[in-house]
Amino acid sequence: MLLRRPLLLLFVQVAVLAAGAPAQEARSRPNILLILSDDQGTVDLGACGTQDLQTPHLDRLAERGVRFTQFYAAAPVCSPSRAAFLSGRIPQRAGLSGNVDPNNPDAGLPPSTVTIAEHFRAHGYATAQIGKWHLGHSRERQPTGQGFDFGFGHLGGCIDNYSHFFYWNGPNRHDLVRNGVEEYHAGEFFPELCVDEAAAWIRARDEQPWLMYFAINLPHYPYQGHARWLDVYEGLPRARREYAAFLSTMDETLGRLFAVLREQGIDDETIIVFQSDHGHSTEQRAFYGGGDAGPHRGAKFSLLEGGIRVPAIVAGPGVPEGELRGQMATACDWFPTLCTLAGIPQPTHALDGRDLQAVLADAAAPTPHEHFFWKNGGQWALRLGKWKLIWNAQDTTDGRAWKREPGMRLYDLSLDPGETTDLAAEHPKRVDRLRKLAQEWDPTIRYELEEKKE
Repeated sequence: MLLRRPLLLLFVQVAVLAAGAPAQEARSRPNILLILSDDQGTVDLGACGTQDLQTPHLDRLAERGVRFTQFYAAAPVCSPSRAAFLSGRIPQRAGLSGNVDPNNPDAGLPPSTVTIAEHFRAHGYATAQIGKWHLGHSRERQPTGQGFDFGFGHLGGCIDNYSHFFYWNGPNRHDLVRNGVEEYHAGEFFPELCVDEAAAWIRARDEQPWLMYFAINLPHYPYQGHARWLDVYEGLPRARREYAAFLSTMDETLGRLFAVLREQGIDDETIIVFQSDHGHSTEQRAFYGGGDAGPHRGAKFSLLEGGIRVPAIVAGPGVPEGELRGQMATACDWFPTLCTLAGIPQPTHALDGRDLQAVLADAAAPTPHEHFFWKNGGQWALRLGKWKLIWNAQDTTDGRAWKREPGMRLYDLSLDPGETTDLAAEHPKRVDRLRKLAQEWDPTIRYELEEKKE
């Protein structure tokens, strides 16, 4: 027995070292901070060239990383866009193609859909969701049922930022929960609550890497920007002034969050992703506008460029600094790209997103998307290279006069970013090719195509 004891001790030591190897490997992985803004216009950042907005914190983030100039949300409305952002799949394949009905407890992202949080948690990451959810109300569809260890925020589409009551239905539906349990913070500004919660959660992490989904609800209406920003933008038209004040309040709030990373000494160990969930709102509640899509037509609810082309930035370990990328990329791409940057395996199930690592490394690399497809609210669109085919587009540019543009239209985005000149009649073979590709994405659209032929 005495002879066996050294062997036993050696075996235990080897086992301990082996068990510690994955933990050590996990500690060396970067943290992931996913920031999703809400109803932000295509060009509404100083880094995007806007002259009448102040967004210094996000502008500095762009200087630290890569900003995309042709980046797309996967849907022009909140819930399906968020489903794609978290799952790496277009909304139809993620299982959520429209906004969640707050009165239907069974509506939302299906529990069977694998989120980026579930995947990263399975590979040693702590996970947290803070801010707006809008992906379901039942327990299994809330954040803690979809891969997040911790969740804080509102479950519906929007709230008053001080009372935390659902904004659409009047003062009768309070919506603020922590891990599924309702709690009250009446009178406290919701975005600041979110930063406080994020800071406390980050400070409580030890050496375990983490992934945080920080879905800030700004600049979504109700516009409730700080009074000092309203003073700064006093000379702007009413809608733009209200929107700009709220957007700068958002930037200021994110600046507080970035300061927490610096305070903890982990800003250079954290990959930060930023994008909007879709274009700006032109709804009545948003003063019929205020956001800016630049040269593009359309806004929220539209598959025209202004509804789906969004500001997007990524910065942190493994990402070049101060560079632009003009390749087409999408919200679905973050899932596989972050797996590569974090050094964890890709998921075994199919994704619609593509790894952007080659694009990040080389401005001349081709987009990994030969083509991409969108479908929402009776519209669908497909982009192939510079060409975009769109069916039954809804133009929401003018908030007081939304209008349908029925039928099939073809645009050359390289020459016509505003989608003003329909080239379908001049390129029938190209139209046929693109619509066949669209049918491969979604076979149900064949009925629409056959109806068009008639």
